Amino acid sequence: MATTDESRSFIPVRIAVLTVSDTRSLADDKSGQTLADRITEAGHILAARDIVTDDRVKIRDKVLGWSKDTGIDVVITTGGTGFTGRDVTPEALEPIFEKRMDGFSEVFHRISYDKIGTSTIQSRATGGVVNATFVFVLPGSPGACKDAWDGILKAQLDYRHMPCNFVEIMPRLDEHLRRGKAAP
Repeated sequence: MATTDESRSFIPVRIAVLTVSDTRSLADDKSGQTLADRITEAGHILAARDIVTDDRVKIRDKVLGWSKDTGIDVVITTGGTGFTGRDVTPEALEPIFEKRMDGFSEVFHRISYDKIGTSTIQSRATGGVVNATFVFVLPGSPGACKDAWDGILKAQLDYRHMPCNFVEIMPRLDEHLRRGKAAP
């Protein structure tokens, strides 16, 4: 069962938050603010925060830029995971994932199902690794952001979380870059 090993020191993670929206500004971005608040309350560092429109190139370019920034360990996006014509965040980001994190989507949907029932199928939440940076793609509602942070990310981004967590493997995410890309 999952536990917190209090003998281990907490290690703050540098996290960037990207809101994908045609209608929001930083002043009225409730989902991005929900994530920013939870990140800092947990003791992590809000390394960057921005908003881009629902445009594949803008979304991809922002996440790629952040993934190459040594001051950012994790990118969390919110918005653009539905099925309307403007919802393109998964299409923008999944092609640049070096590794997909199918379990993130599965656990997110299990948590979401307990709160909103079958409406969870209207989200295409996903996760992966880009340039040795974890990237999590969340729906654009504050409730979904709370569910993802409280139910998954808070624990997985805490070095003290046992039996395993993302923080302890972060130094090894770029092993394939150091020894050459693995053969397909």
